[in-house]
Amino acid sequence: IEPVVIDSLDTAAALMVLFGWCVLLAVPWQPWRMRERLTLGASSSIHPQLHDVTVVIPARNEAAHIAEVVSSVRAADAELRIIVVDDESTDATATAAAAAGAKVVRGAPCPRDWTGKLWAVHQGLAGVTTPYVLLLDADVVIQPGLIRALKAKLSRECVDLASLMVRLQLSTFWEKFLLPPFVYFFKLLYPFALSNSTRPRVAAAAGGCMLVRRQALAAVDDMAVLRGALIDDCALARALKDRGFKTWVGVTRHAQSLRAYARYADVRDMVSRNAFTQLGYSPVLLVGCTMLMTVFFAGPVGWLLFGSPATVWIGLATFMVITISYVPTLNYYHLSLLWAPLLPAAALLYVAMTWYSAVRHWRGVRSVWRDRIYETREET
Repeated sequence: IEPVVIDSLDTAAALMVLFGWCVLLAVPWQPWRMRERLTLGASSSIHPQLHDVTVVIPARNEAAHIAEVVSSVRAADAELRIIVVDDESTDATATAAAAAGAKVVRGAPCPRDWTGKLWAVHQGLAGVTTPYVLLLDADVVIQPGLIRALKAKLSRECVDLASLMVRLQLSTFWEKFLLPPFVYFFKLLYPFALSNSTRPRVAAAAGGCMLVRRQALAAVDDMAVLRGALIDDCALARALKDRGFKTWVGVTRHAQSLRAYARYADVRDMVSRNAFTQLGYSPVLLVGCTMLMTVFFAGPVGWLLFGSPATVWIGLATFMVITISYVPTLNYYHLSLLWAPLLPAAALLYVAMTWYSAVRHWRGVRSVWRDRIYETREET
């Protein structure tokens, strides 16, 4: 009797996972699709002038990229005011930014209760008088019509913050294997359609490229309200929605990150700086997340390879659903569909990165980025 009971429980579990994946594909907001996107077209010419936009770029040790970033912004409009906040760089970031045509603000030392990027943005905003601010990462280049398209989005949809997940480098094996899943998992965690709605519980933004109304930034005291946030983009979206502002997040091919993630360690370090923070430093949520990801991504593969006759077919059906759900992401980034069956393996590596983030936190380091260490004892 015992083997029959075990087999029945295994089949029930497999059916439950299959049902969960079918629900994911069927829900109206469909987070697995790439519907929320910003493209250039007629909308990019609606605002022929960009005199009412100031670009603020926080930069720390970005001498390799900053000149190209500033030049890409300058190509949008030669009259654009560009402020680069040199966040205590130890390289030639300030010199390169100034030579490219930006106004350079030398950042003061970061206070202990601030995170570095937010402190740099806060200092840059002190010199902004225009009604719009483009917050741009120091490794992101944009195409000339992008700022106009973002302004059109704000005007047409009465949005106060429009942010974009920029296109990441997809040249090496590790970039193709792990970076599209990063976008896929982010959209599962923060369904863009829900975040872009007026529903208060879901708020998300992508910090690489954000156009914000100045009055919205004033409502959060030019980032002072968020000063200790490590996941600063989503924290900003959350704070703005709580104050009645409207946000929008999407993807685009018209803004490109210059930062390479050629090795697994590069991706791990990028993910782990915020992974355990996302779980609120909770061991319970860490274990729950691990079990959920393992059961829903690795479970179907296990049933397919090692299950009973009944669970093999259920595992195959579930694996096909998982693969289908990943196809829109691969199509969007013009990648081969042969990457689709590797999504469960990528999911397990993301679990490992989250555990790496947790172990580092328990050892006293909350996050590390751009040679700046945020220790656990600094949490506020």
